[in-house]
Amino acid sequence: MRDQPMTIKLGVVMDPITAISYKKDTTLAMLWAAQDRGWELYYMEQADLYLEQGTGRGRMARLSVFRDPDRWFELDEPLDRDLAELDVILMRKDPPFDNEYIYSTYILEDAERKGSLIVNRCQSLRDCNEKVFATRFPQCCPPVLVSADMERLKAFHQAQQDAIFKPLDGMGGDAIFRVKPGDPNVSVILEMLTQHGRQTIMAQKFIPQISDGDKRILMIAGEPVPYCLARVPLVGETRGNLAAGGAGRPQPLTDRDRWIAAEVGPSLREKGLLFAGIDVIGDYLTEINVTSPTCIREIDAGYDLDIGGQLMDCIAGEIKNRR
Repeated sequence: MRDQPMTIKLGVVMDPITAISYKKDTTLAMLWAAQDRGWELYYMEQADLYLEQGTGRGRMARLSVFRDPDRWFELDEPLDRDLAELDVILMRKDPPFDNEYIYSTYILEDAERKGSLIVNRCQSLRDCNEKVFATRFPQCCPPVLVSADMERLKAFHQAQQDAIFKPLDGMGGDAIFRVKPGDPNVSVILEMLTQHGRQTIMAQKFIPQISDGDKRILMIAGEPVPYCLARVPLVGETRGNLAAGGAGRPQPLTDRDRWIAAEVGPSLREKGLLFAGIDVIGDYLTEINVTSPTCIREIDAGYDLDIGGQLMDCIAGEIKNRR
């Protein structure tokens, strides 16, 4: 007899679906792919999660999604349910990665202990700061320093001459500063970013190849999608982030991109990071995004791919192995 297709119950924790960008939203692509496979979808926002007597629960509504820019979703009346009733939960709340985000992972972790698959694994979401995690692969990174010591940071700038300073909890290119040789503002920039030596930040050697784009490489179960999105900065900018005005250009991976992905991939698999986005500028790894990686829609459109479908097939395989 042929195997009957699995009916999978998928929950998603995301920002308000009413406010997403229909043309660009990565989570929507995932939900389309899940619904195409006959899965049941359940919608939650962060405030819908709660712990009651140690049990992770959620106020969740059945969700239907549509490929229609005027009507891309429909929600049933929400019901309170045990999160462990869901086979898989996508944690797709956008940064910032703050205390509320951490508290959400504690709640989701109860369902994880009871057998639900959380994408990505709760412990790894907490452990893998998107900037510091990249430093575990020094063979892939540019010269980099993580410190709150202003004198140490100034010495790094003196040694590298041209450096990027950025907060460890930033997103979308916020508060990223390029400091060129002899810049008279280096002290005030470091005072602001470190809060006069009380907050740890990252310093990286400036990579001139940012003019060719900050490449987002999507990783599914530790394997790279063969195409990436180069986010090219505006003229005069050093930030390629789309949120900072960068333009997205889909392109194939280079041999160096593939090498970096191969270096990072086994650690992603080991940590249960089924969906991640690694950022590469020129030949160097700069960040590993694990909270809510984006750019599926742009890469899909450039090469007629179905990256959301690839991820759902990976998730189905993980769930089948657990049953």
